[in-house]
Amino acid sequence: MVKVPGTTANIGPGFDCLGAALSVYNRFRFSLAESGKLQVKVTGAEADRVKADESNLAYQAFVKFYEKIGQNVPDVVMEISLGVPLARGLGSSATAIVGGLLAGNALAGGPLSQAEVMELAIALEGHPDNVVPALLGGCRLSASVEPQTNKEKSSWQICDIPWHQDIIPVIAIPDFELSTAEARKVLPQEYSRADAIFNGAHLGMLLRGLATGNGDWLRVGMSDRIHQPYRKALIPGYDAVQTAALDAGAWGMVISGAGPTLLALVAAKQAPDVTIAMATAWQQQGITARTATVTLDSQGAVVSE
Repeated sequence: MVKVPGTTANIGPGFDCLGAALSVYNRFRFSLAESGKLQVKVTGAEADRVKADESNLAYQAFVKFYEKIGQNVPDVVMEISLGVPLARGLGSSATAIVGGLLAGNALAGGPLSQAEVMELAIALEGHPDNVVPALLGGCRLSASVEPQTNKEKSSWQICDIPWHQDIIPVIAIPDFELSTAEARKVLPQEYSRADAIFNGAHLGMLLRGLATGNGDWLRVGMSDRIHQPYRKALIPGYDAVQTAALDAGAWGMVISGAGPTLLALVAAKQAPDVTIAMATAWQQQGITARTATVTLDSQGAVVSE
């Protein structure tokens, strides 16, 4: 059994490099099949929307693992228990990739290290902000390491970002989807120097705010000019929900991943009010949303049995 947390990525100015694991989970169980063919069983909300054949993302990651180690792919029974909403910006695809890779590693006797699994997961996902915290837990900043010689390969350096215990994540999950591909299409190909400087400064401020719990730094640090100004137009009611969250006492609100889930960071005493305010604001826009106060998952993916 592999238990993998969902994630929130970007967190404002940390586009494609910053992510945090949250206390929502998908579970994957891979066992050798006696029938000699792949069997996929899915339970939980939206189970009927998950592919139950060889195109399943967790199975594709499982296959990629065995290709990596140069062994034949065994026939398996794959059981998936869903707890992370699909296509909502909470890292459901990252859980599938991490779950499939770790299951393969476990069945094969652990030939790859955690770092090697991580590199493979990033390659499959295309960027590190979701798969890294899903695998390692906590809040993580990822940076590429440029090769210094022709013999070296590019790699990743991962930094653990302290998350102050007084910072509570509130998520608001609407009843509509937004694909990552669609959310990327609206982004410009180039940005101004001013926008690059803005995001660099605000990412630094955000990291200090997360580490210290300083609300003023968080309030400023969650601003972004790289993706949110363009993506919020794809999320009906965004401005109304943001205003409601801030009025209820949130330090700030951002798009979780590619959206449409919205993430507010709040003090514990403000969390109940912010949770209600965000749901109410979307309801007033004619949109049903599920809101929840969650916690930071510090363990990451866990393999058992």
